[in-house]
Amino acid sequence: MQTYLLSQQFNSGSLAENSTACPANATICNGASCVLPGDNFNEILSIALSTVLTIMLALVMFSMGCNVELQKFWGHIKRPWGIFVGFLCQFGIMPLTAFLLSLAFDVLPIQAVVVLIMGCCPGGTASNVIAYWVEGDMDLSISMTTCSTLFAMGMMPLCLFLYTKTWTDSNAIVLPYDSIGISLVALVIPISLGMYVKHKWPSKAKIILKVGSIAGAVLIVIIAVVGGILYRGSWIISPKLWIIGTIFPAAGYSLGFLLARVAGLPWHRCRTVSLETGMQNTQLCTTIVQLSFSPEELELMFTFPLIYSIFQLLFALLILIGYRVYRRHRIKTKTDVEKTEEKEDSKSTSSHAQINGGFVSNETK
Repeated sequence: MQTYLLSQQFNSGSLAENSTACPANATICNGASCVLPGDNFNEILSIALSTVLTIMLALVMFSMGCNVELQKFWGHIKRPWGIFVGFLCQFGIMPLTAFLLSLAFDVLPIQAVVVLIMGCCPGGTASNVIAYWVEGDMDLSISMTTCSTLFAMGMMPLCLFLYTKTWTDSNAIVLPYDSIGISLVALVIPISLGMYVKHKWPSKAKIILKVGSIAGAVLIVIIAVVGGILYRGSWIISPKLWIIGTIFPAAGYSLGFLLARVAGLPWHRCRTVSLETGMQNTQLCTTIVQLSFSPEELELMFTFPLIYSIFQLLFALLILIGYRVYRRHRIKTKTDVEKTEEKEDSKSTSSHAQINGGFVSNETK
């Protein structure tokens, strides 16, 4: 446990009068100089947060699996055009965008590296929840998240080797393969159980899905809020990283959607690929950063994953709101057009009947 030295000067008279000058939780006291245990608030909160979020995330992924049909999911695996497009976005567009942003803003080498690490991470699980709310292709969303996490085992070292040469030796970056493996297991097992429930009890799966989608939205908010509290002492960071943290997720969403559309995917799959591209696994990025750099280096860029996480959620919320407004307007317009066509058809039938001396049926009145 880290400790720090708290030194205070007391005269001998005050020490005699107050024998409890040293705090009660001091481990070593020599007169008025006491060694106190360090503040482990962040460490305790991090452990508690990780435990709770892992359980909640597994439950949310279980509910998302209840919306996946095995035949459609297997269809994406057998004909992986959508997965391939997502792969190009995840390990092609995002690392390249991170590299170009780092060059454009001329950030410090250590800051450029953390931006590149974020760009090389696989897709985050929050994308599955948002994809559900924007009526994306859930089968494609979950297969992309699973495959990108699996491919990250090999693609992350490759991308970091290619792009970090400009600033540092890629061997200095520690990749937590155990964390990637845990993320993969946390995806596959709950989703598989959800798919089984969907196949066995479709009516119950619908109820679980509704509850899980709401719980997933709440979980995303909790992660953002608690993350801000957890890293309360790390908000002093270069303005350039704030700007990159704003631009980067927006570029991921936009370029992912554009490439999916150019590849000929339908609109609902374009939305899915867009979300899978822009929403990164920020928890994995934080773990890599903590394992790879010293405390002095962390001060320069440790908060960047949290900044990216906040803005990727904000932009995802804007996408969700924009889609819901568009969908409501489209349905309203479509309904108005159908009503107008029905009235015109009714008038046309009535007029035709009158001209030809026929009768008007009750259906057209």
